[in-house]
Order: sequence, then C-alpha cells, then structure tokens
Amino acid sequence: MARVELVMPKMGESIMEATILKWRKKPGDRVELDEPVLDIATDKVDSEVPSPVEGVLTEILFQENDVVEINKTIAIIETEAADAQPAASPTVNPATSNGNGTAQKPEPAVAPEVPYVPASTATAPAKTGTSGRFYSPLVRTIAREEGIGQAELDTIPGTGMEGRVTKKDMLAYLNNRTAATTPATAPAQPATPPPAVSVPQPATSVSGNVEIVEMDRMRKLIADHMVMSKHTSPHVTSFVEADVTNLVNWRNRVKGEFKRTYGENITFTPLFIEAVVRAIRDFPLINVSIEGTNILVKKDINIGMAAALPSGNLIVPVIKNADNYNLIGLTKMVNDLANRARQNQLKPDEIQGGTFTLTNVGTFGNVMGTPIINQPQVAIMATGAIRKKPAVIETEYGDVIAIRHMMFLSMSYDHRVVDGMLGGSFIRRVADYLEQFDPNRSL
Repeated sequence: MARVELVMPKMGESIMEATILKWRKKPGDRVELDEPVLDIATDKVDSEVPSPVEGVLTEILFQENDVVEINKTIAIIETEAADAQPAASPTVNPATSNGNGTAQKPEPAVAPEVPYVPASTATAPAKTGTSGRFYSPLVRTIAREEGIGQAELDTIPGTGMEGRVTKKDMLAYLNNRTAATTPATAPAQPATPPPAVSVPQPATSVSGNVEIVEMDRMRKLIADHMVMSKHTSPHVTSFVEADVTNLVNWRNRVKGEFKRTYGENITFTPLFIEAVVRAIRDFPLINVSIEGTNILVKKDINIGMAAALPSGNLIVPVIKNADNYNLIGLTKMVNDLANRARQNQLKPDEIQGGTFTLTNVGTFGNVMGTPIINQPQVAIMATGAIRKKPAVIETEYGDVIAIRHMMFLSMSYDHRVVDGMLGGSFIRRVADYLEQFDPNRSL
C-alpha cells in the first residue's frame, strides 16, 4: 500500500487559505480517481476537491470549518500500487520538471501584502482567542507582526464565514488604525488600548412591515469586492452610440442555420467579445493591471463575461485566450460557461485570470450602465439594449433619416493608467468594429 497526500489546492494567485465546508467521504471510504472528496470555500469561489488517485481514505487531518493554508496536506489516501507517489489534487497547478526527469513541488504562494510566516504549531491550522473566535494562521501572523494583542484582535469585526476575521479585514483594520495613530509631535501615549468598536445592533421594524434578510456568503463577497474596487480605482466612464443594424440583420438571417449546423444558439455576446478582442489588439494598454507603481501589460487576452445567477448574485467566468477563437468557438465557450455558471458547476480556474470584462446590461432591457471595474483589471465595458431608432444616414445622394438598430456602449476605466484619450479611443474602436460588421459574412 502507498500513502498519497491530498493537499489543499491553490485556488488563485492571491488565495492563501481555504475553509473546509464539508467532507463528502469519511475515513475508510473508497474513493475513485477524480471523485469529489470534500467541498471548500475561499473569498472567491466554492469548489470541490477531487481525489488525485483511486484508493481508500484513511486519515482526515482537518475538520469541517477549519481554515487551511494552500499546499498543506488535509487527508491521506492509501492506494494499492506500491510505487505510487504522493500527488496533489487535480485542481492544484501542475508541478514542473526540474530537468532530471523528476517533478518539483510547486512553490507555495506568498501574499504580496504581508510576508507569510508559518504558524508555530503544525498540527493546528487556527486558534481561538479569549472570546472563543476562530483565527487562521495568516490572521495570527499579521496580528503578531503588527503588534496586535489578543484583546485587540478579539474586537476586530469579521466578514468571513460565521463572522471570522479574514486577511482583508485585518488590512482594512490596520489602515484605519494607522490613520488614527497620534502624530509623532504629540505627547507620548501609553500602549494603544483596544479601540472602542460599536457593535451594530440588529435592525428592527417598528411597524412590522419590514423583513430583515441577511446577505448570503456570495453577496457579502460581492459587496466587499465592489467597495474595494471603488476605493482602489478612480473610475471614469465614457459612452458611445453605435449603429449595429448590419450585425442585427446578419444574426437574424443566420441564427437558424447556425443552430442546425453547430448545435448552438448564437447570441450577441460572442459578437461583442469578438469586437472587444480586435480592439484590444489595437490598444494593448487597455489589457493591463497595476502592481504598485508598475504597469503589467498582459499578453494573453482573457475576457471575463459577467453572468447573473438564479440567486440574484453575479459571477464572472473567463474565456482564456479569447483571441485564439473564431466566432463559432466563442459562441460555444459563452454558452458553456453561462450554462455551467447558472448550475454552480464552474471550476476555480474558470473564474480567475481575466484581463478585461464585458457585461451585457441590455439583457435586462437597460440602455446603458456605469459598471464597476473587476479588480485587478483596469477597464470594464457594458453593452446596452439594442433598440430601433430614427437616425441620420449619410448617402451619396445626401442625408436621409432611417430606422436603425442602435445601442449604447459604456466603459468604466481606471484613471490612474487609462486617460480619456485611450479610454475614449478604445470604446470608439469597439463601436467601429460593430458598425462595420459585414452583413454578407459567411458562417
């Protein structure tokens, strides 16, 4: 029998830990290759962890609701193969070769804001304070490095599961704590006492006609992400109006044949993405992110497409290397990601790594919108509803008024790196590609 380690997978570039939501298997249960063993959650996504091998689950090293660092062993699976080697969960980034034929273990990710120091006890992934609250090793490390005592730590409000304090809570608290520090010229003060924190009281209805509904976990994360984005990026929004008559007429003409030939319904979204990709090639400085004072120009064009879920929440699956797909490929990708998003079947890798985001507010009958940037990207485009309107057409015989299919495009961009000329030129170029759509285009 060989012992294989099941490790906590890496769920994204900035994810350092995950919470175990539920064990689907118990010690002694047999597991098949790629069969889900447990469910985990991060601040970005809930996911299943599949088994990397076929065998018997013999040990569970962490319990439900424990917070565990990435790349840490969480269970042991015994296999019948005597020469089996320890393997990572399939959701972890694959190991790389070291040149002599053996595999190297992936380097543990390091949080960019705060260097990670391993917890002093390897057996306990987290500790509880005097208040009985649960703290992850990363939170403990930040508190230790910043000189936050246990009493002060217990007063920090948490936005994580069951009110737990997350890394984001710690950084937000430290920012406020620094801003409130007494200037150096003021008389020396004794050790900083725990700040007075006002505990919000549950809202009550005087008349009884108000229902109090607590945000679910995903809505809390969305709210936190939106506030962070507005705090991080100075948003500017530009608008253009496009005549998409040729595009609409072409789609109406070919959608039946497209369905019969490729088994897919062609919506406007892949057509919009196609135009966005072409414009990014023309203006690559839209496809960037910011790291400190450095601009990271992304060579891959990964388009995020905002999708509304039946719960009312929002998720943004990503089409990786969208510039490598033709219109048929884009249509298949859009339909597949949208369908699996509604069924909560997206993989962690499919909602990260985006470099530009498109949201179609026209789906809800809205003519335009001012979307919030999906960090760490620097721009997001919204496409409005397509409506018939009278418009002036320039012809060789003079100007005429005709009924045309018109739509608004709006783009919010980060004014730290995208100025009006670049932002305005980019959205205009997208509109140009949509207006110049070939009505005689073949499938």
